Amino acid sequence: MSKEHLEYIKKVKLERLKITIFRVAILVVFIVLWEILAQLKILDTFLTSSPIRIVESLISFIKEGTLFSHILITCYETILGFTLGTILGAIIAVILWAFPFISKVLDPYLVVLNALPKVALAPIVIFWVGNGITAIIVIALLISIVTTIITVLTGFKEVDKGKLKLMETLQANKFQTLRYLVFPANIQVIISALKINVGLSWVGVIMGEFLVARKGLGFLIVYGGQISQLDMVMMSIVILSIIAFIMYKIVAKIEDKLKSIN
Repeated sequence: MSKEHLEYIKKVKLERLKITIFRVAILVVFIVLWEILAQLKILDTFLTSSPIRIVESLISFIKEGTLFSHILITCYETILGFTLGTILGAIIAVILWAFPFISKVLDPYLVVLNALPKVALAPIVIFWVGNGITAIIVIALLISIVTTIITVLTGFKEVDKGKLKLMETLQANKFQTLRYLVFPANIQVIISALKINVGLSWVGVIMGEFLVARKGLGFLIVYGGQISQLDMVMMSIVILSIIAFIMYKIVAKIEDKLKSIN
């Protein structure tokens, strides 16, 4: 590699390091300031908790041996809802792209479903599938699937018309057009749908756990609020944030891999 290229790589790495340092610094300052204000009684720890009390609550749950079961059940529900929502949404988007007439017929229904608050459907889902994990997964699925369909289908429809005409001239069928043109042109759109679905799946699962769960981080948040244990609530929120961030970074790594392949 040339000297200029090496210097450019060094500059990019340095920039990334600076960004990481500032991100960590902001988080550390926030935590320290939060604890100081709590110790000085400027913040009411009954309402806001404090970093030390959150850690104490975390240690207490670990000693009881119940924390990891709550985390695992929530992760299981989220991953399953995320996976099903993404796969089914992408498959339906492909079908609608392949059959434009059906897509036009169903378009207003997709718009309405996307605008409809999914929490309104939760009681119906619980009545249909029962009061348990299945209901939570279905709620997460409903929240993510419509967004996936609309996002992916919009990307499919925006593929360059000239390239589509060329594929038609070469007598490519729908599957070949999808495989060699439409899908490769929408890798970034699909990755964006995955990133959106990470957040939506968590929303769906926590919302479902609020309503029907007896285990999970959402249940701990509700239960902690009911018994006025804000330390438990804040601990659960912190754990949720960390796991959601990890899931997002996994999707980002997949994006980097796909970019390197392309």
